[in-house]
Amino acid sequence: MIKIENVKKAFGHLQVLHDVSLTVQDGDVVVILGPSGSGKTTLLRSINFLERADAGKLTIGSKTVDMHGAKQKDIIEIRKKTSMVFQNYNLFANKTAIENIMEGLVTARGVPRAQARERALKELEKVGLLDKADYYPSELSGGQQQRIGIARAVALDAEVILFDEPTSALDPELVGETLQLIKKVAREGRTMIVVTHEMSFAEEVADKVVFMDGGYVVEEGSPKEIFVHPKEERTKQFLKRILPPADYII
Repeated sequence: MIKIENVKKAFGHLQVLHDVSLTVQDGDVVVILGPSGSGKTTLLRSINFLERADAGKLTIGSKTVDMHGAKQKDIIEIRKKTSMVFQNYNLFANKTAIENIMEGLVTARGVPRAQARERALKELEKVGLLDKADYYPSELSGGQQQRIGIARAVALDAEVILFDEPTSALDPELVGETLQLIKKVAREGRTMIVVTHEMSFAEEVADKVVFMDGGYVVEEGSPKEIFVHPKEERTKQFLKRILPPADYII
């Protein structure tokens, strides 16, 4: 189980997260929705200590840490329990596709190189890019780079995979294949927290949908509760702007 409690984060005078709390059960897919600037990405980055929260508590499995005061050894332990798929791929430009997948296994997990290579090849095959193993990121399309990013995250076999708007940097024609791949990962029973604007994906895949605005969790519930019968006025306003009228019922 993942439990986030009372997370606060400010950048200067701008309070980005206000006492945000969230619970994710093992094997669940939680989708976080909300307008730009609502704090979704900051929350995700705080879970992985890419941003250090000003306050809050994080529990992943049996490990609980103070999100502001965590020592480096605690951060390393938390990062071993998580993996992340970024908006802009974040692949090492000087490493091939297979080397990008192997890097975290070897350096962060201490997996022997031969074993890491074998695992990386399996993940490349799963994402349909086995023939691109020795290609550099500059030789791959955006969709292919993101598939490598997903393969890298899955290969780490973390307790939770964090997806930060994984389709936002892709050309529209590449979004569908990337979402299909993420759905495939979800069907493997992996615990996932996904920040996205893809409503149909959230409706189809999520066990829980969380709507954030202004640094607060406004509402959370099942896809049906959020998309069909939202309770909060702010959620209703957001959905009216995002969803086609035929799909929005109160």
